[in-house]
Amino acid sequence: MPTRPETRGRSRALQALYAWDVRGTPADLARVAATVWDDLAIQADERLFAHALIQLIVAQRAEIDAELADVTTNWRLDRLGHIERSVLRLAAAELIQGGTPPRVVIQECVRLAERFGSEQSARFVNGVIDALARRMGRLT
Repeated sequence: MPTRPETRGRSRALQALYAWDVRGTPADLARVAATVWDDLAIQADERLFAHALIQLIVAQRAEIDAELADVTTNWRLDRLGHIERSVLRLAAAELIQGGTPPRVVIQECVRLAERFGSEQSARFVNGVIDALARRMGRLT
């Protein structure tokens, strides 16, 4: 069964976020994303979806990180692993964007955390995104 372009786009956005986060320098996220996607020869439909999420993160990263810090009370954002932090930023951006049902965002991001991280990462991400979606009024 072929995967949807949105699912592949989320994965591509995560790859760019991870590459940017691992660098640890104040590099331009949009430039890092473009380089990653060019190197991987990403298809246009995936790139379009991923680009919208990356642009939102570029524009609102401080707000996204503040929201995530509020729901990760026992964990400082800078102490999280690269995968977890990147998946959470991705999920927050998609929840802000509002075009995808929150349960789908949670499910897709949990899968990404499990695929690129671990089962423990997936459980952590699930709890944080659920709390974030509730805080934003996207889940009741």
